[in-house]
Amino acid sequence: MLDATLTGQLKSYLENLKTPVELVAFTDNSPKSNELNTLVNEIGQLSPLITIIDRDNADERVPSMLVRSVATGSEIRFAGLPMGHEFTSLVMALLHSGSHPLKLSTEIIEQIRNLGGEYQFESYISLSCQNCPDVVQALNMMAAINPQIKHVMIDGSLFQTEVFDRDIMAVPTVYLNGQSFSQGRISLTEILNKVDSGAGERQQQTLANKKPFDFLVVGGGPAGAAAAIYAARKGINTGIVADRFGGQVSDTMAIENFISVQATTGPKLVASLEEHVREYHVDIMNNNKARRVSKNPQTGLIEIELENGATLHSKAVVLATGARWREMNVPGENQYRGKGVAYCPHCDGPLFKGKPVAVIGGGNSGIEAAIDLAGIVEHVTVLEFADTLRADDVLVRKANSLVNVTIITNAQTTEVIGDDKRVTGLTYTDRVSGETHQVNLAGIFVQIGLMPNSEFLQGDIELTNRGEVITGKRGETSIEGIFAAGDVTDSPYKQIIIAMGSGANAALGAFDYLIRQ
Repeated sequence: MLDATLTGQLKSYLENLKTPVELVAFTDNSPKSNELNTLVNEIGQLSPLITIIDRDNADERVPSMLVRSVATGSEIRFAGLPMGHEFTSLVMALLHSGSHPLKLSTEIIEQIRNLGGEYQFESYISLSCQNCPDVVQALNMMAAINPQIKHVMIDGSLFQTEVFDRDIMAVPTVYLNGQSFSQGRISLTEILNKVDSGAGERQQQTLANKKPFDFLVVGGGPAGAAAAIYAARKGINTGIVADRFGGQVSDTMAIENFISVQATTGPKLVASLEEHVREYHVDIMNNNKARRVSKNPQTGLIEIELENGATLHSKAVVLATGARWREMNVPGENQYRGKGVAYCPHCDGPLFKGKPVAVIGGGNSGIEAAIDLAGIVEHVTVLEFADTLRADDVLVRKANSLVNVTIITNAQTTEVIGDDKRVTGLTYTDRVSGETHQVNLAGIFVQIGLMPNSEFLQGDIELTNRGEVITGKRGETSIEGIFAAGDVTDSPYKQIIIAMGSGANAALGAFDYLIRQ
């Protein structure tokens, strides 16, 4: 299962175990069970503190693996083969079950340890989903800290009956004690806010008590990270407040045009960005969305009102809230979001194995999605509004070579159709003939570009008619002391490397503003 390089790395990691760990495999004679048995036995040979235990398969999903801490009795389960993006989740589960310290604050650890009651979490994932490990690892850490919390990761592609019975059509999907808990990326803080009734109020109070910053970044993507690093290096009090650190880059699978790095992935780049930012002791306030930005004429400070009710203050601010996937804005889209309408083919594609799907959009993202999905689903129909595809020629040639990909241009999607539970198809209008057509589908993947996260700025900051923040040469906006950078601005090109340069430029502009005050 594990090649020599991975085996060597894992053995090195397992040297950090401090207490014994038990591994249990629940298997049958299926090929995936054989793979899981091989994986368990290979792991068992890498550390004297790991013991393989034989147990009955009763009441357990097959194939699955149990990681149990002998010291605390905590139990973490993996239903399926935890490889791909989830291999890191397995490694961390082993380390944390073996008493290796968790990279969490003392306050968070105590909050989890003091949760009362029993919590049975189930998270449905796909191994190609780059968002899923964040959720899996958050729940696994909770289970490692508090034995009253149990968690099982479930590979949806292997447990299709459960996925169908529970109408799961997007990952990650989390259940708590048999009831739907969340869908999509959710952070540890957000999980705790949902299960601990007083957590949100305590977080709000902590933020409200913070002293004014010299420099505050709103947004944690590449532009925000670059701005924070450039500011912190000047020796000024710097903070980042963000919905999630990494922003949309976290959802990017392949990055091949980041200069000096031939190839990487979004999650790896985000991890490096966060590590770099933390080196400068930047105050990162994650899981917080801004509701309004304004300048107080009495104090001269810029005020950032957050959705949780807290208000942060700063002498200078850089807005770097980025952009998100554009929606179709047609009837049925919102109704069937997460029930067949999806925006991440890498995450949700495996849930549509052997089924017909559509991709909306003929740009690079759309055609790349079609190519990836073609290897999983029965058939892909690409619908492009324009009369020609906008994707690079190499991608178009590849898509046209696939027998299970159909490309339709001059197609305006008009409605998403469903049976009240899930998507069953869509309708589109031929823009040349005016005729209406219906396509029977199980899933629709929307890939039609980005729109700026700037709604909270409307009426306060000058925006373009597309909602982009208008900036000057130094990143300055229409309000003195407020700067902007990255994909939320009117920069004509939306690229990671351009966003980083934009963030650095805005930080230098803001510092120049500060020293002149």
